[in-house]
Amino acid sequence: MNDLPRRHVMTGLAGLSLAALLADPVKVAAAAESLTTITTKTPSGRDISGALGVPAKTPAGAVVLVPEWWGLNDQIKSVAAELTKIGYLTLASDLYNGKVATDVATARQLKDAVQPEQATETLTTWIDYLRKRPESNGKLAMIGWCFGGGWSLRASLARPVEATVIYYGDVTPDESALQKLKGPVLGHFGNLDQSITPESVNTFEARLKKIGKKATIYRYNANHAFANPTGQNYEAAEARQAWDRTVAFLHETIGS
Repeated sequence: MNDLPRRHVMTGLAGLSLAALLADPVKVAAAAESLTTITTKTPSGRDISGALGVPAKTPAGAVVLVPEWWGLNDQIKSVAAELTKIGYLTLASDLYNGKVATDVATARQLKDAVQPEQATETLTTWIDYLRKRPESNGKLAMIGWCFGGGWSLRASLARPVEATVIYYGDVTPDESALQKLKGPVLGHFGNLDQSITPESVNTFEARLKKIGKKATIYRYNANHAFANPTGQNYEAAEARQAWDRTVAFLHETIGS
């Protein structure tokens, strides 16, 4: 899967555009600094870390974010910070053990080095961790983009959650695997995408429908990673619409 563009543009229901935030390094750094780096151990004994945001009002719905193939950089932390401002207990996860890519070659190398068993354990550990936090209302959503979108789905299969959001991520699990889904799925995909193709999205939607799983799949007249203001595939209107739909979905499924 090719996750070339970085930095997603997102607009909250209040009208605040994250595109402006993510395009400003000073604001990005400040937003990232508003989160707290935390560590814990997985059941197998590995140390993992992430960036935690606690909203002003609790208990609140919890969200685990899975970054695209660049890793846990300040941009994804800024998105987590925005979700925290909206009212969610957020955890931006790290599947690269602290490493962050700034070029395509490094990003591909880091992505290819991810061991599925360890990545699954990392994400399920964070799901369990957030559910136990006193600030949590007990409901949790997964959300991921590109590489992280595929892992958002996989984590929801390994440890069923109340909601799953996928931005143009891998959706190839078969019907047997998808039976494990607990809550509804929200998907955002581009009709011009050649990595996560419309055909694969159609198959995914058909599988969910066949086994009776609730899903809302949106298709946009856009390419892969259309929600990226710095990439050549960026589509401002579609990006805003996708984010508004995501925030509404979170409100409906996990509260806040």
